[in-house]
Amino acid sequence: MTQPRTTLIFESCVETLEDALIAERQGANRIELCSALDQDGLTPSQELTRQGLKNLTIPIMAMVRPRGGNFVYSEDELVQMEREIAFFKQLGVAGVVFGLLTGQGVVDLENTRRLAELASPLEITFHKAIDYTGDVVESFQKLNQIAGITRVLTSGGMDTAWNGREILKTMNNLPDRRIKIIAAGKVLPENRLQVAEYTGVSELHGKRIVG
Repeated sequence: MTQPRTTLIFESCVETLEDALIAERQGANRIELCSALDQDGLTPSQELTRQGLKNLTIPIMAMVRPRGGNFVYSEDELVQMEREIAFFKQLGVAGVVFGLLTGQGVVDLENTRRLAELASPLEITFHKAIDYTGDVVESFQKLNQIAGITRVLTSGGMDTAWNGREILKTMNNLPDRRIKIIAAGKVLPENRLQVAEYTGVSELHGKRIVG
């Protein structure tokens, strides 16, 4: 007897209300709302977030990233991120998305816990900062121990989700896995089922995930 296919979740990464509305019409299940996608996504404006909540019927995950470049943040930047999380929480988004590393290129566990505690009970995605660590699987296992982290967005440390499929499969099959994996990295309508079936991951993310 064949197993029923797991329902897949398609998360569309957008930077305008128009793109968010198009993505919803084309079948996106969730929106990651950003600004500056040319810098891989920064914190969206307050007004864009308000308009998104007013006009969309699917959940919004708001990016919390104060600048482009690396993911090693100063205390001033962390305080700014705290303010942004508090605002999004008050506004009523489904969750927030952030990622923090140390200068040694590993997950900044202390400040990730700090932001996660503030964001609770919102959903929390730790984004592709994880792909810049030396060992994605080890980093994932450490994040798995932080209360409040809901998902990790990753391409398995590779340039695309398909090229990172073995790592994604390994992560998804970890026996102690608590948090969900969102496969990202050139995931498109024409390959999203292939990525999901190979890795076992049921949530997929991309700028062109639907269409």
